[in-house]
Amino acid sequence: MKKFTSAPSILNITEYDYSYDNESDLCEKSHSLEIFRFQFLPVLFSLLFVFGLLGNVLVIWVLITCQKLKGMTDVYLLNVASSDLLFVFSLPFLAHYAADEWIFGNVMCKICSGIYYTGFFSSIFFITLMSIDRYLAVVHALAALTVRTAMRGTIISMVLWLVAVFISTPNFLFYQTYKEGHLLMCGISYPENTDNQWKLFTQFEVNIVGFLVPLSIIIYCYSHIITSLQRCKNKQKTKAVKLVVLVVLVFFLFWTPFNIVVFLYSLQDLHILDDCEIRNQLDVAIQVTTAISFIHCCLNPIIYAFAGEKFKSHVKELFHRNMGYVSPCKKCGILQAPICDPKSSVHTPVMGTSSMDTVV
Repeated sequence: MKKFTSAPSILNITEYDYSYDNESDLCEKSHSLEIFRFQFLPVLFSLLFVFGLLGNVLVIWVLITCQKLKGMTDVYLLNVASSDLLFVFSLPFLAHYAADEWIFGNVMCKICSGIYYTGFFSSIFFITLMSIDRYLAVVHALAALTVRTAMRGTIISMVLWLVAVFISTPNFLFYQTYKEGHLLMCGISYPENTDNQWKLFTQFEVNIVGFLVPLSIIIYCYSHIITSLQRCKNKQKTKAVKLVVLVVLVFFLFWTPFNIVVFLYSLQDLHILDDCEIRNQLDVAIQVTTAISFIHCCLNPIIYAFAGEKFKSHVKELFHRNMGYVSPCKKCGILQAPICDPKSSVHTPVMGTSSMDTVV
C-alpha cells in the first residue's frame, strides 16, 4: 500500500498528516484545524481568485497595451504578474477542496500541485531578476545600456520558466488522488522507501533555491544600489528603485513565514523536533502561513496602483479609450509626461533607467 505524506504545500493544508508509520504515532488533531479549513479557506480562496484575477490581468493589459514591453523590466513585471496568475487559476479548485473533497481527478491534482510550485519559484526568480535589473541600471548604467533589452529579457524569462517547471517536476510526478475513508483526497506519494529523503529534498529546495539564494542576491544588489544613490542622487532612478524595493519587501513579508515553517517541518522529519504538540502547532502554522502567502498574488497590482503614478494614468487612459473617449494626451510618448498638462514635469530619459519609470 502506498504511503501518502504531508509535505508542506497548498494542497496539504487541507489534509491531516498521514506520514507516520504506526497508528500509535499519530497525534490527535486540533478541532481548530477543521474550522480553519471548512469555514475560512473557501471564502479566502474565492476572494483571492476574484481580486487576483482582475488585478493581474489589469497589470498585464497595461504592460502590453500601453508600454509595449519596451524594456527588460517590463518583461520581468509581465512575468511576475503571470506567475501570480498561476496561483490564481488554481484557487477555485482549492476552494472546493477545502470545503469538501477532491473531485477534479488525478490529472488536475498533479496540475494544481505543479502550478503551486512553478508559480512560487518563478515569482521569486523574476523578483530577483528585477533586483538585478535595478542594480545594473543604477550601479552599472553605461555598461547596461546594450544589455538591458526586451529581447534579452524575453530569452532570460523563457529559460527561467523552464527552470521553474523543471524544479517543480517532482510535484507533477508524485501528486495523485487517493481514498481516505469515504473521501477522495489529493496528496503526494513518493517512491517506496525514499519518502523521508524526498520530503527533505523538496523542503530544503524551497528554503535554499526559493528563499536563501534569492535573498542573498537581492541584499547584495540593493546594498550597492543604496550606496550608488547616496553618491549621486538621481530622482528618476530613485523613483524606479522604490517601486521594485516595495515589490520585493512585500514578497518576502508574505513568504518568509511559510519558509520558516517549511524549515521547521524539515527539522521534524530529521527527528530534531519530534513532539506531538510541535506537530500539531506545525499543522496549524502551515495552514496559516500558506494562506498568508497566497494573499501575495493580489498585492502587486495594488502596489502599482497606489505607488505608480504613471500606472494609474495608463489605467485611466485604457478605460477612457475603451469607453469611446479619446484622451487629448493620447499621442504623448510613454516615456514622457503628458505635454498637455502644464503642471506635469517632463520625464527626460535618464541614462541607466528603463521603462520601469513609466509605472512609478
